[in-house]
Amino acid sequence: MSLVVHIVRRDLRLALRQGADTLMVLGFFVLAVVLFPFGIGPEPQVLERISAGVLWIMALLAALLSLDRLFQGDYEDGSLDLLALASPSLTSIVLGKVLAHWLTTGLPLLIMAPLLAVLLQMKGEGMAILVAAMALGTPALSLVGAVGAALVLGARRGGVLVSLLVLPLYVPVLVFGVAAVDAVSMGFEERASLLML
Repeated sequence: MSLVVHIVRRDLRLALRQGADTLMVLGFFVLAVVLFPFGIGPEPQVLERISAGVLWIMALLAALLSLDRLFQGDYEDGSLDLLALASPSLTSIVLGKVLAHWLTTGLPLLIMAPLLAVLLQMKGEGMAILVAAMALGTPALSLVGAVGAALVLGARRGGVLVSLLVLPLYVPVLVFGVAAVDAVSMGFEERASLLML
């Protein structure tokens, strides 16, 4: 467990030094959601109806932006090899990297989602379920994304490849995340969708 904590601390320090990645992810998420009402129109009923889908799709695409760099920096400078040789468990290394990725991408998305939901006319009860669903779904995005990032490690055009590999695997998270919010807005029980996440 101490290796996981060490890797998380190390990756968070690196992320703070290279703050552009986190800002890029968050900036894309905010700008894409803010621009959406300009393309769709300002009708509150339409915005409320599509708000969960818009927020989830934009969060999913924003999380994709940083996936190709999940292992790439450590692979290029050789520290990934050193970690693999020094550690008895590769699972701890991957868990630490995924947790750090979630803290630098998923958590900022989770924090910004309710603020952007207000812009898209989402009601309070739906907003609470959106936060719960994103709290369950964004770690899943990081975990699934880590598989894709590991598979394309060292490949040219890794960003495109990881997107092609991971996007189909993100669909269940998207479906159940949106379904949880939609269930509340239609007066149904959201628990089944949240449990599936």
